[in-house]
Amino acid sequence: MRGRTVPVAVAGAAAGALSVLTARWSALHWGATTEEAREPLPGDEILPRAALVATRSITIEAPLEQVWPWVVQLGADRGGFYSYDRLENLLGCRLRSADTVVEAWQQLAVGDLVRLHPKVALAVAAVEPGRFLVLHAAPASAASGSGPPSAAAAAAPYDFTWSFVLRRHPHRATRLITRERFDYTHAWSPALAEPVAVASSVMSQKMLRGIRDRAEGRLPVTL
Repeated sequence: MRGRTVPVAVAGAAAGALSVLTARWSALHWGATTEEAREPLPGDEILPRAALVATRSITIEAPLEQVWPWVVQLGADRGGFYSYDRLENLLGCRLRSADTVVEAWQQLAVGDLVRLHPKVALAVAAVEPGRFLVLHAAPASAASGSGPPSAAAAAAPYDFTWSFVLRRHPHRATRLITRERFDYTHAWSPALAEPVAVASSVMSQKMLRGIRDRAEGRLPVTL
């Protein structure tokens, strides 16, 4: 019996490891096709040797012109992130996801800040209205336009980009693709980046569905 126990244990461990890897891959590529996961996207050139890459996508049954306004107004102090507001606010984000397009939030330029939290922000690295938005946070980048780096930004052991790419899809639909890239700066960076990527998968899936529902007009209009 003992002779059989070892192979069974090894097989069980291998199956468990395979399940973890499969779940990780699915989390990092939710909704994305194989082609989308592999193709270059705007923002990739900022971190060409990223150690961790997550590409997620969704099809939205609305023209690109109806999707972009929801993307460009992302931000804790703007339209929110259309995700789990209550959960994010437990971390002090102080946001409320908008259910309407707000004209005052429709402009972003390179160098502008998109806040994740009152003390943490990403800078706009590239933007082409209606096509893509690329956000970037270097390990020691400031969360405000001037002054010393914030503690949260300075402590991050990785460089990070977050891209939003819109593509026209058949029948007046839109394909929205997001990509996160992590470039590790310390040997222990994966210990923080991997859990962040897991949490991001949950929040990003909800965000993509939130953008889809708003662009498709599924939500009640509130003023």
